[in-house]
Amino acid sequence: MTNQVIEILTAEEIRRTITRLASQIIEKSGDLSEIVLIGIYTRGVPLARTIASQIEMLEQVKVPVGAIDITFYRDDLDRIKTRTPEKTKIPFDLTGKTVILVDDVIYKGRTIRAALNAVIEYGRPQAIRLLVLVDRGHRELPIHPDFIGKKLPTASEEQVKVYFQDADGRDAVELIKG
Repeated sequence: MTNQVIEILTAEEIRRTITRLASQIIEKSGDLSEIVLIGIYTRGVPLARTIASQIEMLEQVKVPVGAIDITFYRDDLDRIKTRTPEKTKIPFDLTGKTVILVDDVIYKGRTIRAALNAVIEYGRPQAIRLLVLVDRGHRELPIHPDFIGKKLPTASEEQVKVYFQDADGRDAVELIKG
């Protein structure tokens, strides 16, 4: 049986969604000099960079961007396919800052739980917020994003794939049924 692929967000819709998310951060954050974005590898990193660029374009404020690998903080390493960990890059102090964790898709919440544990090892932020491009539901942990690009109710056997121009040659979000 062939998988059915449905485009959920086009490149233009992703662009508009990122603009909206950046505007929400600006509105809710007050002093942007107290904000840092940390993207979760793999797709959260380019998303964080793009949102930071959008904030800079809208407000002329450069928001620091970091990248975090949560591989060794996961509680399901025995069930996921192994991969080579990326290098965590947080070249700024988190103490007293509002950290906005950025990921492409939230599903069960386990990636975010691991990311929270990882972030705490790099400092003591004032607050940690969560931004996701797609919230597909099915949470196993009490984690809820503060900034959501699109809510997409899914069945557990479905997949959501996010593509970014820099990594994949195109911008799109697809739902894969099958």
